[in-house]
Amino acid sequence: MPKIKFTQRFLKSYAHLPASVKEKLKKQIALLSENPRHPSLQAKPIKGVIGIYEARVDQDYRMTYERVEPDTLILRVIGKHDETIRRP
Repeated sequence: MPKIKFTQRFLKSYAHLPASVKEKLKKQIALLSENPRHPSLQAKPIKGVIGIYEARVDQDYRMTYERVEPDTLILRVIGKHDETIRRP
């Protein structure tokens, strides 16, 4: 199980999320820490950006993360799909 760390940018963007998205995000972070390849995350590398991945929170929201060690993931940002992927 990988350790999860958060960037300041992630924490700042988290603070502005609707409560319903925050609840979904908690579930998805738990899945990410248990199994980064869990199907509901739909995790995949972001095209054109080396080492950064996106994972699904719900239909509209995505989070980005990077693997820094075999056992550590750093969550970078959470937000609306297009905005998040544009600036991962």
